[in-house]
Amino acid sequence: MAFEEKFLWTPAPIEVAGRRLKRYHVSADPAGIAAEIEEAAHAVLPELLPEPDGTPPAGFLVLHRGGDTGAYLNVYTWVWDNVLHFRGAAAGQPALDCPDLNPTNFVVQTRPWIGCVWELPPITHERDAWVRHMLLPEQPDLDAYLADSAAEGTTGGRA
Repeated sequence: MAFEEKFLWTPAPIEVAGRRLKRYHVSADPAGIAAEIEEAAHAVLPELLPEPDGTPPAGFLVLHRGGDTGAYLNVYTWVWDNVLHFRGAAAGQPALDCPDLNPTNFVVQTRPWIGCVWELPPITHERDAWVRHMLLPEQPDLDAYLADSAAEGTTGGRA
C-alpha cells in the first residue's frame, strides 16, 4: 500500500479542566471524524492532562481516525513554561491493548510514543506559535496563541 497524506482540520479550541486546548483532526475520510468519536475523545481528556504548574494553561490535541477500526487521541500540554507534556489514548485498536474494535472506547496509553507521521505535523506549528505568542513578547498573549493554528488541508503534500 502506497503512503498517502491525510486530511487535516482545525476545529475551535475547547476548555477542559481549566486548560484551553487547540484541536486538530486527522482522517483519510474527507467527511472528517464522526461526532461520537470526538465526544468519546473529549470524555477521556481530563485523564490526559498534567497538574497545573504555573505555565499558562494551554496546549493542543490531535484526534486521528485511522483507516481501520482505530481512533487515536494525542494531547500535548505546555508545562514548565516551554516544554510539551504528552499523554495519549487509543480506541478500537487491539494492537494497543484496546479491549474491542469500538472507535469510541478510548483507553489511556502508557507507551512513550508521541504520534505517527499523520499526527506529527501540528507539532512544528505549535512550537513556533508558542514561541511567537508566549515566549518572545514582553507580555505573553494566550488568546493570540489559541487563535494561531496550522492551516487546514492535509498533513503534508498529498503523495
